[in-house]
Amino acid sequence: MKRRILNKLGDISKIHHRAAFADVQQHINKHQGSNAFLELAKKRYSCREFNHHPVAAIKVKKILEAARLAPTACNKQPIHVWAITSEEALQRIRPVHTLFGAPLAFIVGCKSDEAWVRGFDGKNGAETDAAIVGTHILLAAADLDLGCTWIGGFDPKKLADAFPETAGYEITAVFAVGHPAAGAVPSERHSIRKSMDEFVTEL
Repeated sequence: MKRRILNKLGDISKIHHRAAFADVQQHINKHQGSNAFLELAKKRYSCREFNHHPVAAIKVKKILEAARLAPTACNKQPIHVWAITSEEALQRIRPVHTLFGAPLAFIVGCKSDEAWVRGFDGKNGAETDAAIVGTHILLAAADLDLGCTWIGGFDPKKLADAFPETAGYEITAVFAVGHPAAGAVPSERHSIRKSMDEFVTEL
């Protein structure tokens, strides 16, 4: 009987220790932030070798929701995304780009006449908005343990001919998404970064 009571007291003590540790960690995270985002940023790389396993529909929806929630100048949202999920659509895009064998792609386009324009010099924010949406796609895919790469090397006319649905939009990028192949690795240049001193000037 005494042993049972001692065991229970020990269990309660462990629970209190875990709770106290969680409180300390939450306090640290509140003031210093967690490393979760930095770890995600380090994890992501441009995957250029995919296997043929399909991407679950729920993951496609999560990526699209992350893209939809991306910030745009004055929240004008001059962006449209085409999710290339069907075999018919994949057959249309592959002559434009192989997608490195990915079973899924997103086309991101923008409309300059719907975007915020900086009054001082007329700079149009559409392409910047599209780049932010694209970055959300990249990071959401990485968070879902998927490979993804930003494809900018495509013939815009061929893409427009293959997808008349994109008429009226300037296509910023195509994103190949899927499960990385067994031998997929980052490029040799992936880990090359400027030092913080080179990258940042503190004023």
